[in-house]
Amino acid sequence: MTAPCRSTEQLIEECQGLVHSLARQIHRKLPSHISLEDLDAYGQVGLVEAAGEFDPSRGSRFSTYAYYRIRGSIYDGLSKMSWVSRTQYSKLRNQQMADEVLRQENEENAASGKGSLQNDMRWFVDVSRALAVVYLATTDGGDNGGDNDQNKSIRLQDDSLPEPQSQAINREMQQKLRMLVDALPDESAALIRATYYEGLTLKEAGGRLGISKSWASRLHKRTLLRLAASLKAMDLTS
Repeated sequence: MTAPCRSTEQLIEECQGLVHSLARQIHRKLPSHISLEDLDAYGQVGLVEAAGEFDPSRGSRFSTYAYYRIRGSIYDGLSKMSWVSRTQYSKLRNQQMADEVLRQENEENAASGKGSLQNDMRWFVDVSRALAVVYLATTDGGDNGGDNDQNKSIRLQDDSLPEPQSQAINREMQQKLRMLVDALPDESAALIRATYYEGLTLKEAGGRLGISKSWASRLHKRTLLRLAASLKAMDLTS
């Protein structure tokens, strides 16, 4: 016997506690002047979007689906605040884009069902590689990304820089990554530049490209895996 389909309003009501919990978790890591109420409001936006787009036929639980959407919405709101330093912005974007990769993986796994140990290992490797590229791209800081308002706000501060040797290695890796992005097909390259070097969300980047948020998410993950494979081929995996 299948469970009755819940309405959008019921889904939103059931996950109010999840919104408040995630907002508090993130708030504890932020400067004291950041309002918990603001984080909660950003989370509510993500919850409403998740409830409106949730498809129970794909096999995932709504609370799991909403978890990543709520977190993503909170980080999305924070990344646009004027208080963000370059280092803080990088951390926020890293978490935001990493959550997007995990959300996409969760949806795909739910749709396909549980796999074998071999499939689980492949999942782990793919996710690890994708997250490594996310880290590399979000620590770039968009130095060569132009002078749009977002990049200006990022450069207001430049605190907690790594030691010179580590910084030099990271910069070389970032230069290689930019070369690989330039070699991507036009749509993939445009998506990566918009999300990592201009600070757009996947939804905003997808809108610019004329594709849906769902398609932008799938393209994002596929492109990260392609970039990871290219970095591995260049012996830059470490």
